Amino acid sequence: MENIKQFQQASADVWSFVLSFPSTINSYVAIGFSSDGNMVGSSAIVGWLSGGSGGLKQYYLGGTSPGDVQPDKGNLKAFNSSIIAAQGSTFYIAFQLLTSQPESRLIYAVGPTGVFPPPQTFALMEHTDKISTRIDYAKGTSSKTSNETLRRSHGVLNMVGWGILMLVGVIIARHFKEWDPIWFYVHTAIQTLGFIIGIVGVLCGFVLSNRLKANVTAHKNIGILMLVLGFLQVLAFLIRPGKDSKVRKYWNWYHYTVGRILIIFAVANTFYGIHLGGEGSKWFLGYGIVLIVLVLVAVGLEIRIWKKRNSSIDNPSYIYDP
Repeated sequence: MENIKQFQQASADVWSFVLSFPSTINSYVAIGFSSDGNMVGSSAIVGWLSGGSGGLKQYYLGGTSPGDVQPDKGNLKAFNSSIIAAQGSTFYIAFQLLTSQPESRLIYAVGPTGVFPPPQTFALMEHTDKISTRIDYAKGTSSKTSNETLRRSHGVLNMVGWGILMLVGVIIARHFKEWDPIWFYVHTAIQTLGFIIGIVGVLCGFVLSNRLKANVTAHKNIGILMLVLGFLQVLAFLIRPGKDSKVRKYWNWYHYTVGRILIIFAVANTFYGIHLGGEGSKWFLGYGIVLIVLVLVAVGLEIRIWKKRNSSIDNPSYIYDP
């Protein structure tokens, strides 16, 4: 998606804008004018071309759900608007605004591929891509204010902290207890590192959600649940009874159960987050390969346990306790 190619003050109270975008974008393209840089509360000009015909409307972005995005409403006094299919691979949206000074915070969005506003309601589906810019009308320049770095940081930190390191820590606790007490210190260090990285990742997610006003309730709630389970594991570590305590086995059941639930939610929410972020198949494939490697390692270690247990049956003098 391209940014504004041209904007100029045509007269004291008239501003002209031209937005260009590739014809390969098979959906709607929107440009919103915002007072605070947020989508909610802004007004937008939305255009689309499909099969040689198209449309151009103003929308009021009253919320994050499709029902809150209202066609033919908004506070923009737009006129002389048109959408043009130029020769080549570029389309243009041209319009003028009646105002002495347009909003300097502009938002650009692209709809889902192959989805256009229906002619009955002209309702918009949720966008799949969004960037924002700040326009300096006096200098005639624009600067991007993208949240891409924050979004990627949120994804990578959560994937590494919750979705990878936590699994590695579980594998160590399960399969290397014969190396006592080294396994315990390594397990604790890896889980602590994963928990800290995961907390930072979740905090990045809260900031990102606040900026984008995105409707990611399920993803956010799972993240909060993971934080709670993580703190419960930390609490369990701090109050763990001694090995000879009668309640030690109950503590073990609690610790193992909460840990496994946390891992399940971490893996599921990682894949769900990749889907919400629209990162595509490369991120799915990359994280999937990491999971497959960890699963294969865990299976190989389980076979090792099985063989050692069989050896202990054949040779009673050999004792192995995983």
